[in-house]
Amino acid sequence: MFSIPGKQAVTMTPAAARQIARLMARDGHAGLRIGLKKGGCAGMEYTMDYADSVDPQDEVVEQDGARVMIAPMAQMFLFGTEIDYRTSLLESGFQFRNPNVTDACGCGESIKFKDVSELSDHR
Repeated sequence: MFSIPGKQAVTMTPAAARQIARLMARDGHAGLRIGLKKGGCAGMEYTMDYADSVDPQDEVVEQDGARVMIAPMAQMFLFGTEIDYRTSLLESGFQFRNPNVTDACGCGESIKFKDVSELSDHR
């Protein structure tokens, strides 16, 4: 597991925590599992899926009744990320403010990360 003692892997804004807690209560899930997959024009995409149980390898972050689980392969890349939830006239959804991202595609759906050795050096 990739973590620094006393520091959460990710943080949630109050809006994100409220939305995640709402989704958990409405559908009876244990939380949301956040991960990464290869794809998009920049190389990687975030994934968010309902989780009915916590995997022992997940990094678990709980805040204000919300729970997110970070998949093992994503932990290093998501460390330091702030999750937000935004609503506008045209759309609503989660946004990730990730200090490890070096580039993103124009549509904002895919991202590119620093080299893995750079991430390890700064922790």
